[in-house]
Amino acid sequence: MSLTIYGTSVNSRLLIGSALYPSPEIMKQAILASGAQVVTLSLKRQNPAQQAGAKIWQYIQEVVNQQQGYLLPNTAGCKSAKEAVTLAKMSREIFQTNWIKLEVIGDDYNLQPDPIELLSATEQLLADGFNVLPYCTDDLVLCQRLYDLGCQVIMPWASPIGTGKGLINPYNLETIRLRLPEATLILDAGIGKPSDACLAMEMGYDAVLLNSAIALADSPVVMAKAFALALQAGEQAYVGGIMEQRQTAHPSTPTLDTPFWHQSRG
Repeated sequence: MSLTIYGTSVNSRLLIGSALYPSPEIMKQAILASGAQVVTLSLKRQNPAQQAGAKIWQYIQEVVNQQQGYLLPNTAGCKSAKEAVTLAKMSREIFQTNWIKLEVIGDDYNLQPDPIELLSATEQLLADGFNVLPYCTDDLVLCQRLYDLGCQVIMPWASPIGTGKGLINPYNLETIRLRLPEATLILDAGIGKPSDACLAMEMGYDAVLLNSAIALADSPVVMAKAFALALQAGEQAYVGGIMEQRQTAHPSTPTLDTPFWHQSRG
């Protein structure tokens, strides 16, 4: 089944980052191996106004075109709504897309988003015609506020960026999914291994966005394939209907009318 992002359908539920790879060629191979059609890229690490980084941006665009996919610029590194809005507008001019992954960081230690600045930037960008994909914590109230502002897509973290700790608070994530049934929920940040991604999909999340777990693997290409398969397994498990946990054991083979053998002593 396809994933819909602001009315656009993509075939893969894995969104992938373009940073931290050993080389541009390995990045390309990993993206192709993952099957991902949405690739994120950061503008903050270069100077968009001076077109710094244009060569690598062009290379990423070529890879995305090969996948018949889409670029998702992000505002990583921004610490205020004003800074994030300015960078988003630059990205729209450079990449000709209204999509923006909105990040407004409030803490330098764990890179936790600033909820107040995030809501402010979201409101401004939505009013300016952007399709905002906000990165936030696993806070139900914050996710609800973002949805009420008009975000069709919300991206709560599994754990802090780059930690690889996986889903540190499954209860919060499950609650967000339950309370926002109509929202497209993409788990973003903190995924460490394919089983983490599979678990998110089993919960009913619509997609997973990750970078470090693939880029920093011994073999990014092999790991990209592993994540692609994990997401497929998790999605199919959710669609198939996972059995409820039980407090007591139940035999898989009924005992009623089942013959059994009695060994005589004679």
